[in-house]
Amino acid sequence: MFSLSQFPLQFQEKALSPYMSEQTLQYHHGKHLATYIKNLNDLIIGTEYESMPLHEIIKKAILKPEDKKIFNNAAQVFNHDFFFKCLKPNGGGKTLEEITAHFKSEEKFITEFKNAATSLFGSGWVWLVKDGNNIKIIQMANADTPIAYNLIPIMTIDVWEHAYYLDYQNRRADFVDAFLNHTVNWDFVKENLN
Repeated sequence: MFSLSQFPLQFQEKALSPYMSEQTLQYHHGKHLATYIKNLNDLIIGTEYESMPLHEIIKKAILKPEDKKIFNNAAQVFNHDFFFKCLKPNGGGKTLEEITAHFKSEEKFITEFKNAATSLFGSGWVWLVKDGNNIKIIQMANADTPIAYNLIPIMTIDVWEHAYYLDYQNRRADFVDAFLNHTVNWDFVKENLN
């Protein structure tokens, strides 16, 4: 029987402080992600999804309204794992040249990404994705995920309140600034671009 287990962080929980606290990571990675994994494992027992890889579960479940719970939990497992890989201690800094070239300037990319992340109403994700030869920034509500639509994820930021509220309260813009300036893992982003 297929069963997902918790994805380990690539760094210690206190390593992103002061930009993301140990407490935030304990709740976000240790509790929120763990709950999505447990829910997904429980939901797929005895179903056609039981032996499928995560990507396939997402792509199949999104097509079936009756499997919305399975899709939501599977997508949140993928989204969170991807987000945590987008983080690293002493990250941030200069945007990759490939991204800067596509958006015409680093300032334009940062402005567009921040606007998307701060203007998304409610809970969700902001993604940098490849769509064919195009690179674009997209907003996705709740558990939605680009892999359900054959888009290639490059980078994401989680803008559900649980991602930042302990550290920033209602200051989502400060969280986005901290992500871009201090914690984004450009090495991982570059791998995804290639």
